[in-house]
Formats: sequence, structure tokens, C-alpha cells
Amino acid sequence: MCPMTTPRFPIPVAQPVFLAPMSGITDLPFRQVVARFGAGLLVSEMIAAGEMVTHRRSPRAATRARARIGAGTPTAVQLAGRDPAAMAEAARIAAGEGAPMIDINMGCPAKKVVGGLSGSALMRDLDLALRLIDAVVGAVDVPVSLKTRLGWDGDCLNAPDLAARAEAAGVSMITIHGRTRAQFYTGTADWAAIRAVRAAVRVPVIANGDILNAADARRALALSGADGVMIGRGAQGRPWVLAEIAAALSGAPAPRVPTGAALADLVATHYDAMLGFYGRDLGVRIARKHLGWYIDAAGGAADLRARLMRERDPARVLALVPDALAPREAAA
Repeated sequence: MCPMTTPRFPIPVAQPVFLAPMSGITDLPFRQVVARFGAGLLVSEMIAAGEMVTHRRSPRAATRARARIGAGTPTAVQLAGRDPAAMAEAARIAAGEGAPMIDINMGCPAKKVVGGLSGSALMRDLDLALRLIDAVVGAVDVPVSLKTRLGWDGDCLNAPDLAARAEAAGVSMITIHGRTRAQFYTGTADWAAIRAVRAAVRVPVIANGDILNAADARRALALSGADGVMIGRGAQGRPWVLAEIAAALSGAPAPRVPTGAALADLVATHYDAMLGFYGRDLGVRIARKHLGWYIDAAGGAADLRARLMRERDPARVLALVPDALAPREAAA
């Protein structure tokens, strides 16, 4: 697929199918695996702006590590916070280290984030939200995007207002998760409700929430009128799904989904990358959730999955991976 040159997107993207930011998941090793298959844009884990600034002189600090940019697919560094000065400085740091785009988080529903008056809590204070946006846009020369939700709850569906004000402040793309903060991740995403945001702005709008496959993507685009889709939980254990969706939407050849030895090699490469990124002890623990997702997606055996979740020796983990990934019927 040829890169899109349309000026609607703030940076050139190969396809309008993006990887969503997911805390503890969309780290550099996972983004690199997704990039192997193809994605229009990758978004980093949410990074607390205050911590980013505090750790500016500690390249090995976990906060700074989450902002690392890999080669290949463009990556937006997502920042969250409530202090305009810290958000601006964190954006300058990220841009200075190579981030081609900064994304502002105003959608995270986690109690810890909302309790700190960040994330989706900002949908209850649009004046503060705009001060944060103004600070970030004014601090960097790279494009700035915004990710948010439909509103705080069913009585406060103010995403169109926030989006319009964000566009006026210089935000060049807006992603909407089709739920309110009150819903967290329950129920189903309301893609049709995103259409009100699409009507309120001229910048690209990206639909997010419950998009697991090409059929979902087509329906989300039709109902929302959005310019692209963002995939989150659907990519867990299936890093190729973005490329599958993009191919289906464009009519391009579908990517080859790895199975058997090819899948085992992919998982082993991802596993080794996590250990290299985090160090052995932490890497082994963080890798478990990814291993579980790969096995679940492949229909692997439950007993081997359980063994992998308990195993602490990387060599033994890698030895178990091929059998654990074998579909239950084949393993029986």
C-alpha cells in the first residue's frame, strides 16, 4: 500500500488504521512487532508529564523508556497531566528525542488518573483542558493530537465542544473512544455518537473502541463518518490485525498471518525484545500477559498456558512456546 499523501492527516501515514495507547502494553517491543506487519500510526503508552520532566536526566528511567521511538512506523508519544507547564516541558522533551507527533490524553478513565485530575477528568473542566492544549501546541513544532471520550457521562456528552475548541487551539487530529468515562470499558462503544464530533471539526477524526476486525472497522467508519480507526485490545495477541484491517479496507493483499513455526519465531523474538528492554526479571513478568494473549489467539492448550504463566526461566519459556501455541486439536 502506498503512503497516503492527503494533507488531512498531520503526518504521512501508510494507512488510516492506528494502534491505540494502552498502559503496560504498547511499549516499544510491542510497537515494533506491530510495525513489522504495518500500521498507519503507533501511539505510546500514556506517560505522566510530571514524571517525564522529573526523569529528564535519567535515560534509563521507566518513564523515559516508555517514550522511546523505534524505527519504521511513525509513533506519537502520549502525555497526560494537569499542569500546563509540565505538559509543555514534557512535550518539548519528547519532540527533542524524535517524536514526530505528541498526543494528549483526555480519555483515560482509570481512578488513579482521574483522581489526579488528568485523563477523562478534564472533560469536566474544559477551560483547564484548553490551557493544557495551548501549552503543548505552543511548546513544540510537531503536530499535536488529542484522544478523548464522548464525555464524562450520559449527561455530559461534550466531546464535540472540546474537539472544536481543541481544533481552534491548533490540535491537528482527534481520536474519540465511543464511550463516556462513566462507562469505563463496559457495554459497547457508540460509534454513531462520534459523528457529532466529525461534524464539529475539519481536522481528521479517528474512531476508537471495540474495533476488532475489518467488519467492525467498516461499520465504525460508516456510523461515525471518521477518517480512520484506532485498534486497542483487538491487537492483543494479534499484532498483525491492523494490517489485516487496512488491507480489507483498501482492497490490498492481506498480510500473511504467522502460524506454526513462524508464529513461534515471532513470539520468541517479541519475548527476547521484552527481556532486553526491561531486563530479565521484570521482562519475564511483563511478558506473561503477551504470551497468554498469543496462546489464547492461537487456541493453544490451557495446561501449557498455565505452565508458561508460572515459569521464571526464559530458556524454559522459549522451549514451551511452540507446543503452547499449537491449537488444542493439534496438541491433543
